[in-house]
Amino acid sequence: LAEAVEKLRLDDDAIVVNVQGDEPLIEPALIDAVADLLPRQQAAQMGTAAHAITTVADFVNPNVVKVITDAQGLALTFSRAPLPWWRDGFAHGITQLPAQLAPLRHIGIYSYRAGFLRAFPRLAPAPLEQCEALEQLRALENGIQIAVVKVDYDSVGVDVPEDVGRVEKLLSP
Repeated sequence: LAEAVEKLRLDDDAIVVNVQGDEPLIEPALIDAVADLLPRQQAAQMGTAAHAITTVADFVNPNVVKVITDAQGLALTFSRAPLPWWRDGFAHGITQLPAQLAPLRHIGIYSYRAGFLRAFPRLAPAPLEQCEALEQLRALENGIQIAVVKVDYDSVGVDVPEDVGRVEKLLSP
């Protein structure tokens, strides 16, 4: 993306949206929602989306990335682990979703300010990013704010080979 920003000679404030290939059935309205984030969240350099997790299976699945946001809709962290951790409710194992705070699933779409895309490749890989294998953690560890739009959208991401069959089934007539 940084190379494309240079080749296109985009201004630093230009907004770039990247739909990742692991979200083949993404809805156009979701792309618009993520594109509209950065003009509304001036301090953020990145934007993304999330929706409520509704099953314990997704909550504990390390291939489902979770995100926690603050009151302004900015990401506090992303993880493959179950977040938020319900201290009292999970004392005997994870058998239900947290009661106080609905967990959120991160959706593989991002918006960026072009200036940030120029700078990102120069940031060293961060320890948390390397541990979780989530590149957005490099941004957070370097103080970059990521805006998150919460949507009523249940994506069908392709996170593991078994997911390909689910998508193919949805696409077949």
